[in-house]
Amino acid sequence: MPSFYFDRFEDRRPPPPVAHSPARELLWQFLVIVALVLGANYIRWRWTASLNLDALWFAIPLVVAETLAYVGLLLFTFNLWKTRDVPMRPPPRTIGECLAEAGEWGQRPIAVDVFIATYNEDEELVRLSIRDARAVTYPHPIDLRVHVLDDGRRPAMQQVAHEEGVHYLSRSNNIGFKAGNLRNAMEQTSGDFIVIVDADNRLFPTILRNTLGYFRDPDVAWVQTPQWFYDLPEGTPLPEWLGRRLGGAGRALGRGVERLVGRIRLGRDPFVNDPQMFYDVIMRRRNWCHASFCCGAGSIHRREAVMQAALRSFALTVDKEVTRFTDEVKDQELRTDLDEAMRTQFALEQELTPYKFHVSEDIYTSIVLHNDPGRRWKSVLHSRIESKMLSPQDLLTWMIQRFKYAGGTLDIALRDNPLLRGGMRLPQRLMYLSTFWSYLGCLWNIVFLAAPIVYLFTGIAPLSAYSGAFYLHALPFILMTELAFMVGTWGVRSWDGKASYLSFFPVNFRALWTVLRGEKIKFHVTPKDRQEGSFLHLVVPQLAVIVLTLAGLAYAAWRVFAQGHEQELPNLVVNVAWGLNNVFAMLPLVRAALWQPDDGPAIEPAVAA
Repeated sequence: MPSFYFDRFEDRRPPPPVAHSPARELLWQFLVIVALVLGANYIRWRWTASLNLDALWFAIPLVVAETLAYVGLLLFTFNLWKTRDVPMRPPPRTIGECLAEAGEWGQRPIAVDVFIATYNEDEELVRLSIRDARAVTYPHPIDLRVHVLDDGRRPAMQQVAHEEGVHYLSRSNNIGFKAGNLRNAMEQTSGDFIVIVDADNRLFPTILRNTLGYFRDPDVAWVQTPQWFYDLPEGTPLPEWLGRRLGGAGRALGRGVERLVGRIRLGRDPFVNDPQMFYDVIMRRRNWCHASFCCGAGSIHRREAVMQAALRSFALTVDKEVTRFTDEVKDQELRTDLDEAMRTQFALEQELTPYKFHVSEDIYTSIVLHNDPGRRWKSVLHSRIESKMLSPQDLLTWMIQRFKYAGGTLDIALRDNPLLRGGMRLPQRLMYLSTFWSYLGCLWNIVFLAAPIVYLFTGIAPLSAYSGAFYLHALPFILMTELAFMVGTWGVRSWDGKASYLSFFPVNFRALWTVLRGEKIKFHVTPKDRQEGSFLHLVVPQLAVIVLTLAGLAYAAWRVFAQGHEQELPNLVVNVAWGLNNVFAMLPLVRAALWQPDDGPAIEPAVAA
C-alpha cells in the first residue's frame, strides 16, 4: 500500500459540535434585535440626512450598497436565529420502521447503497474510501452494498474494486457529470437509502448507526452530515515561530502576546477551508424549518424521495412544454388532440433525472425535494461529524471549488429560482434567499472596497460630513452588531469567514458575470493533488485593493498634515479604519497564494517500505 502525505494525520479526531446554550441563544437574540433596530435607524439617517448632494455619483452607490448589505444582515440573522437540533432516534431494525405504511415486506432488513463517485482520482486513494465504507457497522442486520461509480472508465480502478470485493459501475459517456453518474448508479441498484461519498471521503463506522434513526420520520428525505477536512495544517504556535527567528527573546515575546490575546497559530488553515462555521452554525440552524440543503459528500438519501420528486418534476416539465405550444390554439377539440400528441412526444424526449444535471446537483436536488407540494419533504443536518475528507492544498484548487459553488448557486437563483414557485414554506424560501443573497454580495462588496480608496485619493466624501451625527448613528450599530454575532457564533472562528466573504469578491463576480452572459458553468473535478507553480496572479484584485488603499492612506495623510487640510481629519480617521479593515481582510488570501506545504506535494504516493 503506498503512503500519502496525510498518513501522519490519521489519528486526528474531529471536534464535537458546539454545545447549545439556551442562555447564550437568548442573549444573542436580544443583542441582534438591538443591532437591527440601530441598523434600521442608521439606514434611515443615511438616506434622509447624510448624503453628499455635491457628489451623488459617489453617495448613491454607497448608500444603496449599505442598504443591500443590511438586507443581507436581516436574512443572516433569520438564518442564525435559533438552534433546534432534530433529536437523534434509535437506529431502525427494519425498513418498515422508516415508512408510513408497510406490509409484510416491511419486516426485512434495511438495504443501503454506498455510492463512491470518482473520475480521475488516484486509485489507491479511492481504495481507502472503499475500505472505510466496508467497515461501517450497524447494530441490526443490514444489507450494505458498496459501489464504485467510475466516470473515468479505468481498468485500474475496476481492478481495485474487484480486489476490495465491491461493485464497479461505469458508463459509456459522462453526460450530466456527477449527477449523471449518480443516476446511472440508481438505475442499477435498489437500496432503500443511498450514501453519497466522494473519492476522498472516508466514512466513520458510526455513520448509519447515528443517522438512519432520523428516517423513522417518513417525511425525512435526506440527512446531511458535516464535512471535516482532517488534513488542515494546524499551524505553528506563535512562541515557537518567534523562537526560530529571535531565539529565547522571541519565545518570551510570543508567550507574552498569547497571555493577552489567547493562543495564536501561524499558518493554520491557510485557505480558510475549515467548514465548521458553515455546518455547525449556518446549516445547523436551518433544522427548525427543515431547510438545510444537501452538500453532496457525507449525505444519506431516501431513494423513494429522490425518485418521487424526480417523477413529479418530470411531469411538471412535460406539462410546461405542452402548455407553451397549445395555449394559442382556440379550437378545443384540436387543442385536446394536440395536447395528447405533444405530451407523448415531450415525454419521450424528456429525460428522468433523479439528480439534476447541474454543476450544483446537490443543492438543486434539495430544491426539487423541498419544492415538492405533494410531500413537503424534510431535511436534517446531523450535527456530529461522521466522515473525513481532504482539503484543497493550493489556491488554484480553492478557486476552482469556490467558483463552482458560486456559479452553480447563482445559476439556480437567476434561471430556475425556487423562491417564485413550488411548495416551499416561507421559512424555507427565506433560508434559500439568504444563500442566494450572500453570493450577490460581491456587488456591494466592490463598492465597500472602492469607497475608501476614492475618498483617500480625491478627498471627496460620500457623506455630507463625518460629524458627530455619523458616529452617533454608525458606531452603536457597528459595535452592537459585532457583539451580537460574537455571541451568536460563540465557539467558532468567525473572522475568517468574514474576511473570506469580502476577499473572494472577484470569484463571485466572475461567476455572476458568467451566468448573466448565459454561459454554462462548467463542471471541474476538484483536483486532489497539489498544483505546483506561482499563484500570485490569482490574487491580483486583492493585491490591487491592498496597494491602492495603502497608497491612498499615505497620500491622504500627506494632504491633511503636510498641506494643512486639518479640517479633513475626521474624514481621514473614518477612512483609515475602513481601509485598514479591507486590507486585513485581503491579506489571508494573499498569504494563501504564497503558502507552501512543509512536506512537498499534497498527494504523492511513495514506494511502500
